Amino acid sequence: MTRVSTSGNYGVMTSNLMLAQVRQNQIGEQVSSQKVASDLKGYSKNAEMLTAMKSAQAKIDGFLDQTKLVSNRLEMQDMGIERLANSATSAREAIANALAAGNATTLMQQLQNAFGDAVQGLNTKANGYYVFSGAKNDTATTTATTMADLTAAPSTASLFQNDQYVTTNRIDESTTVSTGVLGDALGTDLFDAFKQVQAYVDANGPFTGNLTDAQSTFLKGLLPSFDGAHKDLVTAQGKNGLNQKRFEDAQVSLQDQTDSLTVMIGGVVDVDMAEAVTRLQAAQLAVQASAQVFASLQNSSLLNVLK
Repeated sequence: MTRVSTSGNYGVMTSNLMLAQVRQNQIGEQVSSQKVASDLKGYSKNAEMLTAMKSAQAKIDGFLDQTKLVSNRLEMQDMGIERLANSATSAREAIANALAAGNATTLMQQLQNAFGDAVQGLNTKANGYYVFSGAKNDTATTTATTMADLTAAPSTASLFQNDQYVTTNRIDESTTVSTGVLGDALGTDLFDAFKQVQAYVDANGPFTGNLTDAQSTFLKGLLPSFDGAHKDLVTAQGKNGLNQKRFEDAQVSLQDQTDSLTVMIGGVVDVDMAEAVTRLQAAQLAVQASAQVFASLQNSSLLNVLK
């Protein structure tokens, strides 16, 4: 026969009430945080899988952040190369127009402006750093400012301050791409074309008024130099564009991967809110029921019967 006592009943109901309160608090925390647990212990057998997924997501997020930074630099490189190519085009058109008109009154001014664009293109920056200076990205790629600097310098190469380090970046764990472009590789041929003009002016005087036969012959000989420089710059821009495409595609792929992992992790750590709210209501009812039974025991004490 089971022995019934007031203290025993109080003990059982106190334990039930405390368990119901603990259960209510646990479910309440899940509802408020929308997470199953606040640490790995709360995920039991899924803890190891969850750790692996979070580690993979952190790695992918790192690659994703890098692709965004690289894409920004590649975009600035594209703008710089395009400016150089436009400089070659502008210079070529200025010479061709002077030859067509037989007059070079404004030729040198136009060439100086085109050269200024070339300098600005070479000294393009991204996030405060010179993109065509290799590892010396805190140093301007070229020190030239005017066409006179081309003939004043001991050599064209001395006007470029970049080193020979070509930047490489990883798209993912298995793919590395050379993304850097060096200023001297871009600008040497173009600078040499401008240098020919400046050297001719230094030796023969400036272009003024109508062109002489000698001046016309010289200017015609310059056209292939600017055409060649422009062709090489367009090729360099195309290669840079291919890298842009690769990193843009990689960015989409990495974003898809991290989104998928987010969904998978959510399946483990996120609470089904509809179910959790239902369980919370049930837990609250359990607490209320336990409290009512506990209160009713006060009126069923054997002492009350003996009075």
